[in-house]
Amino acid sequence: MTIDRSIKIAPSILSADFANFGQEIQAIEAQGADWVHVDVMDGHFVPNLTFGPALCAAIRPHIKTVMDVHLMIAPVDPYIDAYAQAGADILTAHLEAGPHTHRTLQAIRAAGCKAGLALNPGTPVEAAVPLLDLCDLVCVMTVNPGFGGQSFIQSQVEQVRRLRALIGDRPVHIEIDGGVDPKTAQAVIDAGADVLVAGSAVFRGGSVDNPSVYGDNMRAIRDACTVVWA
Repeated sequence: MTIDRSIKIAPSILSADFANFGQEIQAIEAQGADWVHVDVMDGHFVPNLTFGPALCAAIRPHIKTVMDVHLMIAPVDPYIDAYAQAGADILTAHLEAGPHTHRTLQAIRAAGCKAGLALNPGTPVEAAVPLLDLCDLVCVMTVNPGFGGQSFIQSQVEQVRRLRALIGDRPVHIEIDGGVDPKTAQAVIDAGADVLVAGSAVFRGGSVDNPSVYGDNMRAIRDACTVVWA
């Protein structure tokens, strides 16, 4: 099986105007977003509180691309069906969020979603090896999860490189989440990533009344990247 490994930009709506999610989503998609990234935080697993299933269900009709839902919550399993029913295409759970991640990934797939596995900066990518055959995506955190606008952790580039080798020919995306901008994108693409989550770097300076800025920001990230691996 093969997958599309072209560079994909997934703007995080954590940086969007919360009062205008529908219009913001339509704007970023019209300006070239490949996926829409939804950061779900519970104030427990991470020190912030964001979006529940009801919000995801409300924005789903506005998303015409891919609804990429990142569950920064613990426990995960009790909420999988709710987020799946809300319309998530991809559900990503953290390896660190519970003791039975294999079961979690099985449950995500059973709910009809693509299964993602997220790894915090302090977790070696080798810990994902027993789970890779259940993954459609592995998200390497390049900041500590919980807040937008943080600085990129440069040491994570080597984590991405090792993960790319461990995945081999499996049809698994490598997603990068945290501090992605035109200055950091090339390093992770060179290392083997293909999905770039970007929040402030996409939404900075733009609005639903001035959406072309979103397009300019996404093009700046994309233009900074040259894929150099097969």
